[in-house]
Amino acid sequence: MAYCGLLFLLQRQLMFPRGMIAQPAPSSDKIPGLTKIWLETEAGKVESWLLPPVSGTASGPAPAVIFGHGNGELIDFWPDDLRGFARLGLAVLLVEYPGYGRSAGFPSQQSITQAFLAAYDALTARKDIDPARIVLFGRSLGGGAVCALSLKRPSAALMLMSTFTSARSFAKRYLAPSFLVRDPFDNRSAVEKYPGPILIMHGRHDTIVPFSHGAALHQAAARGRLIPYEAGHNDCPPDWNIFWQDVAEFLRAGRIIP
Repeated sequence: MAYCGLLFLLQRQLMFPRGMIAQPAPSSDKIPGLTKIWLETEAGKVESWLLPPVSGTASGPAPAVIFGHGNGELIDFWPDDLRGFARLGLAVLLVEYPGYGRSAGFPSQQSITQAFLAAYDALTARKDIDPARIVLFGRSLGGGAVCALSLKRPSAALMLMSTFTSARSFAKRYLAPSFLVRDPFDNRSAVEKYPGPILIMHGRHDTIVPFSHGAALHQAAARGRLIPYEAGHNDCPPDWNIFWQDVAEFLRAGRIIP
């Protein structure tokens, strides 16, 4: 009982290790076209970065991706890797978690969901964004963030990389009952309810979130596609060129890009 009580109190430090992430040097001023959007939430102001599509790739309001990163990352780490969306004609909104980086508050499923709801509402209110072509994309914990968002706002497609079925599924690793998990992120349930197309990408050799999680999410999806990569957790995708080919094919099939 003492062990379970301690685990209950410390679990958010395990799930959200924000104190262990080295703060990078300011880089937003060096990214062409980047717009900072500060989101008002109950937790305080949360930072987000909007990257525009490459000029000439979109006629009229552009489709957009809302991205959620892993639990040991910051939005600062991702602009270069996600630039492929801009080349495909999509804007990208990178949303920080409360308490991470320069954002106020404390991370939890509730505060993260509130931040992503605020991000969605701010993005779809823009005249240069097509609200009918919003794609939700999450990696690892970020999959939980966008799955939670998918239950509360409409979107054209869902993309999940290295995402778990539920945080409760990891309780047995710590020899604890699953009901002690304070932030369950029930992604399987969200995927079951999602009406649109879902792209699930997962490393076959992932030891942090085993491949079986990706397979289970695929099985739960009504319109899902599973792409296995020969990779682990932190090196997925192993080849960004192949990744962008897979993403472009998925987005074209969903009529999100021409």
